[in-house]
Parts: sequence; C-alpha cells; structure tokens
Amino acid sequence: MTPQRLPPRPVDGGTRRLERGMGDWARRRLPAWLAELVMFTLKQGWAALFGGLLLLAILATKAVWQPGWMLARYDFLVIFALSTQVLFLWARLETWEEARVIALFHLTGTAMEFFKVQAGSWSYPEAGLLKIMGVPLFSGFMYASIGSYIARVTRIFEMRFAPYPPFWTTVLLAVAIYVNFFAHHFLPDIRLALFAATLLLFARTRVWFYVGERPLWMPLPLTAFLVALMVWVAENVGTVTGTWAYPGQHWTERVSFSKMGSWYLLLFVAFVTVTLVMRDFLYRTPQRPPRRALPHAEDEEAPA
Repeated sequence: MTPQRLPPRPVDGGTRRLERGMGDWARRRLPAWLAELVMFTLKQGWAALFGGLLLLAILATKAVWQPGWMLARYDFLVIFALSTQVLFLWARLETWEEARVIALFHLTGTAMEFFKVQAGSWSYPEAGLLKIMGVPLFSGFMYASIGSYIARVTRIFEMRFAPYPPFWTTVLLAVAIYVNFFAHHFLPDIRLALFAATLLLFARTRVWFYVGERPLWMPLPLTAFLVALMVWVAENVGTVTGTWAYPGQHWTERVSFSKMGSWYLLLFVAFVTVTLVMRDFLYRTPQRPPRRALPHAEDEEAPA
C-alpha cells in the first residue's frame, strides 16, 4: 500500500514561542545533527515536565524532611502534585482535554495501588494523614505523570501513529493487561502472551514525529520499551529515597528488571487511555507526514 501524505497536524500554541526559541538557539550554534539531538532531548524533558518535577520533589523532600515536622512528607507530596497540576492548567502547559486523560489514568492507577499494596506487592513505609488503605494519595499522581507525558509528547512532537490497528482491539488489549495486573495473584500470569500481543498488534505501527523539518519515525513497541526504561530508572529513585519499598529489597539495590516489563505493559494501558479521549493522531492506513518549514524569526506562531 502506498503511504499517503497528510497536511501537517495543527500544534497547540501554548508553548510554541518557548519551543521555537530553543530551536532557533540550537540551529544557530550547533551542527544540524547535533541540534536535532539536543532539541529531541529538550523536548522530551519538556514533555515529561510533570513527572520530572515530581521526582525532584521526592528527592528534595528526602534530603531535607525531618520526622518531627508537623506536615508529613507524603502529605506535602500530595499538596505539591495537586498544586503543580493546577499550575499546568493555569499556565496552559496542559489542555483541559489532556487533564481529562490524566484524571482517568490517575483513577485507574490509584485503584491498582490499593490492590497491590494490600496484596503485599510493595508498601509505603512513611506516615501521613492523606493515606487510604496504606496508599498515600500522591501515588496516583505518579501514574498521572505518565498520562501527562503521553498527552504532551504527542502534541509537542506533532506525533502520528500509523498504520494503527482497529481501535477495539487496542482497548481489548489494554483491558487484558490491566486485569492481569490483578488476576495474576489468583490465576496464571499471562504477561508473556500479552508481550506477544503488543508486538503482533503494533508491529507495523510507526510513531511519526518532528524534531526539525524532517518527519522521523520509530516502531511503537520500541518507543514503549524506551519509555518503560526511563520509568524504571525513575522507579529506582523512589526506592533509593525510601518513598516506596518492595519486599526483601534493600534501598541500595536496584529494582528488578522484571518491573520494566510491567511498565512496558502498563504504558500500553496508558496510551490506550489517552486515545479514549484524544484520537486525532491515529490513522488506520500507512502515512508519511510532509516536510514542514522551519520557523522564521518574524513568525511568532510557527512551531519550533
């Protein structure tokens, strides 16, 4: 099938001036390939801003918090995460559509936290008033940060996913993955079959994105694996700081690599959750986005 060429996707204008400024700076001072690499890294960091700020808060509070303080560290992290979410909406760093996605994944993540903590999969050892069934309420924001990243990265990189499998099959896969996180405590764990299902279903799906003027692409399963690797690194920050703990794991030990597989699967749940609300970047047939013009200095509305 011959790939189609589509007109460029519209880009949200909330942060275009900042992104364009970073792009202009990099292109003036660096070789083209290095400028593209720098911009890719900066835009990834910009997309992951919510999660990055939450990780910094976890590290900073671990360094300075004292047991005798009136406000528990966990409770401060709840206030910090909620305030950050409000700030993002006020500053238009996130759209209300993205906020609905984040809220939905926040709820599904918190529900899984309640079950997993009660099942003994991990624990939150510190005290706090804002804890329910042993789960501090900031934990839902950790899942929300993944939803925030997916929603923001698709917009910042003007992503398209093509060819995308029938939507109902992706929802079925996401439900099966989510249910297995609960069911494997009582029934056989089918995660190997779920890994295979992600490859079979999305083997042909390309993630098209822009860094400069040329459209680039990456296979969707590889994209999910690389993001899962970054989440696994972030999870090690949580265990090193004692924010949560796995049974039998000393704080100096790294989190098991098997957890990276869990995050890989959970990322498909997060992605499908995003598509329940936002679906304009999905295409059933192979696509090849056109080249786009680089921004001009006088064009304040051009993307970076």
